[in-house]
Amino acid sequence: MTIHSTPPASPNAETASPEAAGRVTPMMEQYLEIKAANPGLLLFYRMGDFYELFFEDAETASRALGITLTKRGKHMGEDIPMCGVPVERSDDYLHRLIALGHRVAVCEQTENPAEARKRGNKSVVRRDVVRLVTPGTLTEDTLLDARTNNYLLAIARTRGSSSAGDRIGLAWIDISTAEFSVTECSAAELGATLARINPNEVIVTDALYSDPELSALFRTLAAVTPVTRDVFDAATAERRLCDYFAVATMDGFGAMSRLEATAAAAAVTYVDRTQVGQHLPLSPPAREAAGTTMAIDPATRANLELTRTLAGERRGSLLDAIDCTVTAAGSRLLAQRLSAPLTDSTTISHRLDAGALFVNDSAARDDLRGILRAAPDISRALARLSVGRGGPRDLAALRDGILAADKAVERLARIEKLPRDITLAIDALRRPSRDLAREFGRGLADELPLFKRDGGFVRAGYEPALDETRNLRDASRLVVAAMQARYADETGIKGLKIRHNNVLGYFVEVTAQHGDKLMAAPLNATFIHRQTLAGQVRFTTTELGEVEAKIANAGDRALGLELEIFDKLSAMAVAAGDDLRAAAHAFALLDVTSALAKLAVDENYARPVVDNSLKFSIEGGRHPVVEQALKRDGQPFIANACDLSPGPSQSSGQIWLLTGPNMAGKSTFLRQNALIALMAQIGSFVPAKLAHIGIVDRLFSRVG
Repeated sequence: MTIHSTPPASPNAETASPEAAGRVTPMMEQYLEIKAANPGLLLFYRMGDFYELFFEDAETASRALGITLTKRGKHMGEDIPMCGVPVERSDDYLHRLIALGHRVAVCEQTENPAEARKRGNKSVVRRDVVRLVTPGTLTEDTLLDARTNNYLLAIARTRGSSSAGDRIGLAWIDISTAEFSVTECSAAELGATLARINPNEVIVTDALYSDPELSALFRTLAAVTPVTRDVFDAATAERRLCDYFAVATMDGFGAMSRLEATAAAAAVTYVDRTQVGQHLPLSPPAREAAGTTMAIDPATRANLELTRTLAGERRGSLLDAIDCTVTAAGSRLLAQRLSAPLTDSTTISHRLDAGALFVNDSAARDDLRGILRAAPDISRALARLSVGRGGPRDLAALRDGILAADKAVERLARIEKLPRDITLAIDALRRPSRDLAREFGRGLADELPLFKRDGGFVRAGYEPALDETRNLRDASRLVVAAMQARYADETGIKGLKIRHNNVLGYFVEVTAQHGDKLMAAPLNATFIHRQTLAGQVRFTTTELGEVEAKIANAGDRALGLELEIFDKLSAMAVAAGDDLRAAAHAFALLDVTSALAKLAVDENYARPVVDNSLKFSIEGGRHPVVEQALKRDGQPFIANACDLSPGPSQSSGQIWLLTGPNMAGKSTFLRQNALIALMAQIGSFVPAKLAHIGIVDRLFSRVG
C-alpha cells in the first residue's frame, strides 16, 4: 500500500524539527501509518541518504547495532527516540540485525523530492515498503554465506488418532537458488527432519507456535515466525500454488499430499508477501518421499559433527575435512548430500561411477576443476535479477557461466564411455542459449560497477541513442572546463576552480582572500555568492546554471537509457531461468564429483560396495577427520577393521560389545564406522582399504 500524506506540513516538513508537542507532523503521520501496516518488524524509513528508525524500533536497533540513539522532536508531548544508518552501509547493518533474529521492513522514497514539491512546498515525499527482510528470504551475497543454503521452512500439521499420531507437512525454499522441496513425516520424526534441513527461518501458525508439545523444539531453531491462519489455509492451498506457478492444475508437481500442499502454499505465500510485488521464479516443488534418505536424529548428527563441531564451528567437522570443492554452489550441494545420505543403492552406484571416472583420469579432473574455478554462482545471480536486486555484475556472471559451460562440455566430450551422471550434467550445460551470452557480451562494458544506479555498464556502440546522449553529456563537461579557464583569465584569479557536489551542484570556488574581489563591482554582476567557508568562498553564474541543467538532463537521460537496457537484459535472463538453473546444478554436481575424487586420491580412499544386503564389512577403516589432524602433526592413524555382517546361516547382523579404558579410542572407532557408512551413501569413496556396506536406513550414535 502506497501512503499519500494529505495534511498540511511546514515548508521543510522532511527536514525541519517537528511542530509543537501534541501535533502529529505529516511526515510522522506517514511513518506511523506505514509502521502500523508492518507490525513486528523494524522499519527502515528512507530519508535522503539514511534509513531512519523511530520510537521502539530506534531503541532496539541502537542496542543491537551499537549506534547512537538520538531524539527528533516530540510526539504527543514525548521525545521521539531516533537512530539512523547510511544507505550505502545498510547491508552491513541488515546482516547484523537478521543474524540476531530481527525482521526488517525496508521503506523507500518512491518519488524524487522535486516531484513532491510540484504538488506544493508542504507536500511529503511518497514512501512505500518495497521489501520485508527476514532470515529466510535473503538474496544478497553480502547477507548470505556463499557455501551454505539459506532455507525458509513452512510447517503444517494435521491431528491424527492416538494410535497413528500427528502428521507433519514440510516445505522448504532457498529463494537465493530457487530450490523448493516438500515432504511429510510423523510428529516423532520432526526433530530429525528439522536437523537435516537446518532452516534459517521457520513459519508456523500462531496456534502451532503456542503448542506446548512443540515449544521446546522451536526454541532450538534459529528463527520461528508465527503467521496468521490464512497463510496455512488448506482449502485454498492448491489454488495459491497454481496461481504462483501460473498453471491450471497441480498435475505437473507430481504426487503431493494435502498436508504437503498446505505447507508448500504457505511457503510461497510468505515469499510473495515479503518480496512485495516482486515475483520470484521458483523451481516447482520436488517431493521427497519417505525413506529415501538416511534417518539421523539430532543428537547423532551433533555427535558425529557432520557439518558443525559440538562448539558450533565448521572447522573440525566432517564437511570441513572432505570439502575440496572450488565453487560456492558445489560446497552447498556437498553439504546437502552430507545432511541427507541416500538409501537407494542404484543412485549411489551412479554417483560412485561418476567419481571413479575422475579418480582414474587425473588430467580430466584437474582440467575440469580449473574450468569450474572460473564458473560464477549462476543460481544466486539469477535470483537477484529476478527480484530486481541484481546488478551489472550479475548479468556478467550469467554470461561467464555460459562460456564456462562451453569449456566444460568441450573437455568432458573428449572422454569415452561417460557415466550416466556426467552425461546428464553435459546435457544440462548445453541448455542455456549461447545467443544470450553473446548478447550480454555485446551489451556489457569491460569494467562494471556494483550497482546499476552508478551507470557506465553498457558498452559503447551497443545503443546509438545512448552513445549520442553520453556525447552530449561529456561535451557539456568540456564546456565547464573551458569556462573555468575563461573565468580565471577574466578575473585574474589563477586558482579559481569550478567544482561539484551533491548539495550545491556546480559552483565557482576561490580562496577566501579572493572572495571580496568577486563580490565587488564589476565582477559581482557575473558571480553570485552562494556559500562562505573557513578557507573558500563559493559562487555561481547564470551561464554555469544553464550548463549544469544541460549536464544534469543529459546525465539523467543517459542513466535512464542504461537502466532500460539493464531491464531488457534482465528480462532475457529471467525468461531463460529454467535452463540457467539446470546448468548451475550441473556445475555444482561436477564440482562435488571431481572434489570427492580428488579427496579419494589425496587421502587414499577406496570405492565402497553399497548394496541392499545386510553386509557391514570394513577393512583398514580410518576416521577421516582425526586422520587429517594426525597427518598435520606428522603422525599416522592406526586403521581398524569392523565386521557386523551376518555369519553363516544367520539372517541378521552382528552386535559388537566394545570395552577398554578411557582414551583408548572407543569413541573414535564408533564414529569412524558411522562416518564411513554415511560417506558411502552420499556416493563418496571412503577412508578404508575395503568396504562392503548394505544400505543403512537409520543411524544412531550416543557418544560422550
